[in-house]
Amino acid sequence: MRVLLVEDDRALADSIARALRGEHFAVDIATNGEDAAHLGETEAFDVAVLDLGLPKIDGVTVLAGWRAAGRQLPVLILTARDGWSDKVQGFKAGADDYLVKPFRIEELVMRLRALVRRAAGHAASVIRCGPLSFDAQTGQFELDGLPLRLTAFEWRVLSCLALRKGIVVERLDLLERVYEGDADTDSNSLEVIIGRLRRKIGAERIETVRGLGYRLVEAF
Repeated sequence: MRVLLVEDDRALADSIARALRGEHFAVDIATNGEDAAHLGETEAFDVAVLDLGLPKIDGVTVLAGWRAAGRQLPVLILTARDGWSDKVQGFKAGADDYLVKPFRIEELVMRLRALVRRAAGHAASVIRCGPLSFDAQTGQFELDGLPLRLTAFEWRVLSCLALRKGIVVERLDLLERVYEGDADTDSNSLEVIIGRLRRKIGAERIETVRGLGYRLVEAF
């Protein structure tokens, strides 16, 4: 899961990013509305956290621009503005959720996971694929009822495949959601991660669709 975090308070942004990375999210930070608008329109994100009071372009204008451009990524507004009119303005611009500062990071994480899950079309929090299960609300994977230990990169790839169970996910789509925007990657990095996952959950559960990408399937 890759998050676009838009927050002009750099210390707060870094603190939130550290916490989200600790939960396996990939995080890209924008500290002004101009950069946020550009990233939201050109990069692949699973969800955005958007402050309203931003330099250059305010958050509501950024959000309205994304929606006008057809960008459907879920957006959670995170702001100190708790007035009803501010909330109405945010939702009218296309926000999916609204959280007021100060807040608990645990609540932010849960809300982001819920937004990503619902955007992928899952009403229930637990997604099952044979003996593999993914609790999209807690982030926990289990295999045959036992917790599955994964690195952050493995978790990002497998969660993306689980949320799109049975659907081919293109290689580029996976790469964009595994690595942050400034990360250096090589052409074999995804194959290495897929190989490690196959050893952990069974090679037959991740199908390679040649020339396209990968698909999580029921065990044979």
